Amino acid sequence: MTTLIEVSGLRKQYRSAFRKPKITALDGIDFQVQEGELFGLLGPNGAGKTTTVKILLGLTHPTEGTASVCGLPVRNPESRRRVGYLPEGHKIPNYLTARQALSIFGRMSGMSSADIRQRIPGLLDQVRMGQWADVRIKKYSKGMTQRLGLACAMVHSPQVLLLDEPTDGVDPVGRREIRDILRAEADRGTAVLLNSHLLSEIERTCDRVAVLRNGKVAAFGRVEDLTRQSATYKMVATPIDDSLLAAFRETGAGVERVNGHMVLSVTDLTHLNVLVDRLRAGGGELAELTPVRSTLEDVFVDLVRADERSSVGAHE
Repeated sequence: MTTLIEVSGLRKQYRSAFRKPKITALDGIDFQVQEGELFGLLGPNGAGKTTTVKILLGLTHPTEGTASVCGLPVRNPESRRRVGYLPEGHKIPNYLTARQALSIFGRMSGMSSADIRQRIPGLLDQVRMGQWADVRIKKYSKGMTQRLGLACAMVHSPQVLLLDEPTDGVDPVGRREIRDILRAEADRGTAVLLNSHLLSEIERTCDRVAVLRNGKVAAFGRVEDLTRQSATYKMVATPIDDSLLAAFRETGAGVERVNGHMVLSVTDLTHLNVLVDRLRAGGGELAELTPVRSTLEDVFVDLVRADERSSVGAHE
């Protein structure tokens, strides 16, 4: 599989005023994004996400390390011809129609007038905006504006999409539509990099993620691996009474009653089977037993809190 975005040893420092120490925005990060992949770039404010995107777009240059897009170094202007970019809070003049906006973006991307005319109808249908092609943008909802912005980024059929908060302010139906559009683009071989604070959206959308913290990659990998199964289970059973809870706790299990079911913390599968045996021996019936997985939000919050604890410890 072809690598379309490659970042290696990327480091970026900014000069600060009054001869204070330089500010390190990126401190040696590495990651790759393959063709047909949806990749999430996460991190708290100040983690280095925006700086990374600026480097990929050639808007700023790294202090150390390398970055390439479609096999070309980001310093090469030709690399940007292969990129579609949707910034956060993008603004398109609201007196334009969708067709006019796409024509302008197509011309800026180097497309011929004939290619633009041929491209627009299918693209507007793809983002579910076909019937609004000749309506002025000022009449659009937030979700429609976001879908049009996405279409503007896609008009020249780029190999790479860099998207900053593509579902920000969009209702659940609109977010689902945008996810479907991005998955369709990935299926065509486009590499999609999402920069977002909406962790639930990243979890539903992306194949892999990199979590930045203090300019470094604090976690990296497939979403399903980062949110791996823990030794915690949800048990729905009848009856759930004090005697059953006591019997479970006698085995050393952690037991919590939550809204009519139990959350069990066990050491291993053998321990879990002991609890099921205790339930049945007491005349209880098991209705549901499912593993509880961490969410991407859990992983993110744990990383941020770990950083906060280490910062406090360093100052004590």
